[in-house]
Amino acid sequence: MKKREINSARTPIYRDAGFELPTAGTTSGAFAAETSHEREPDLYIYSRYRNPTVVAAEEAIMAVEGSEWALLAQSGMAAIDIALSIFQEAGRQSNWLFFSEIYGGTLSYISSVLQKRRGMEVSFFRPTGGNYDYSHLENMIAEIRPDILYFETISNPLLMVAEGRRIIAMAKKRGCRVIVDNTFATPLLWKPLDDGADMVIHSATKYLSGHGNLTAGVICGNDPKLMQSAIEYRKFVGHMLSPDEAYRLQTQMSSFELRFRRQCDNASGVAALLSASEHVERVLYPGLESHETHNAARELTGGRGYGAMVTFDVSGSTPEAKRKRRDSFIEAVRPEIRLIPSLGDNHTILMPVEPVWGAKYPEPGMIRLSLGYEERSVIESVISRGLEA
Repeated sequence: MKKREINSARTPIYRDAGFELPTAGTTSGAFAAETSHEREPDLYIYSRYRNPTVVAAEEAIMAVEGSEWALLAQSGMAAIDIALSIFQEAGRQSNWLFFSEIYGGTLSYISSVLQKRRGMEVSFFRPTGGNYDYSHLENMIAEIRPDILYFETISNPLLMVAEGRRIIAMAKKRGCRVIVDNTFATPLLWKPLDDGADMVIHSATKYLSGHGNLTAGVICGNDPKLMQSAIEYRKFVGHMLSPDEAYRLQTQMSSFELRFRRQCDNASGVAALLSASEHVERVLYPGLESHETHNAARELTGGRGYGAMVTFDVSGSTPEAKRKRRDSFIEAVRPEIRLIPSLGDNHTILMPVEPVWGAKYPEPGMIRLSLGYEERSVIESVISRGLEA
């Protein structure tokens, strides 16, 4: 059949494992050019190296993030592995500093991979109560002089908002590289690269895709040398997103801003509803003035929003009473709000904190809500039903 260009407005799904190279000379030139690790090669060679469908999805994320480059991986954890691994050098003694209030999977990666398997020196900066002591952080940076500082914009599940610009400035003063997991805030609330961060990570499984039906991760940056290192590492380790998932991600990205703004609005309304309920002991949401990091959130985001996550604690006189009321709530809001151990879905979902985090957050009545973009009145009606139960 005669090959011809199809008048489609979308990038096709290129499922090629390897790409055709017409001559030996072309092949030699393509492999020679590959050593420079360009974001988009002139000639594609092999889909583990780069794939045109994946590159097209990366460009959609670059447009939202305002970054010079973006690299997709199969999951948020794969993106984290790439971002951290490219700074490891044989024989170099260095100390990395992590905020303790970060995703549990990242903490497990630090313990099981960085420390146990790779022998990295790691320190943790821990909050004081429900906020961060930045004088203590500055002292730690001065004392430890870490090569890497890693934090999340909005923590999980307590939703503590970091003073991102202040943190980056502290780190840069000491020559420290900064990596920010911005999954909860997304580029719509803050763009860390604009304030000097070296790399930004997203679990694209969450709000960038936003439908709970694919897993992906992405690293964004502006430094071309970091990009080349990340491309090389991704290639050799095999952390490449499939073209099918990249195609679906790119199509879902087109509604990202509409979805996330609606989700933030819903979270704000639900937080107010929960705060007014006699059945709720406390509500954790950065948009509430009662939240200890509310001022930091307002300063960082410029009032554009406070995220789409709400954590609350049901009332109860004993831990067992709280567990019973928690379980009653979870049962009462089904099937409209399901227990799914993820977030960022298009529908509102929930997760009980104690069964997931255990000893770190032994809060028997605590529930984390990930707000979808349903009609707010519908969500509030279901939650009210759960509270009365």
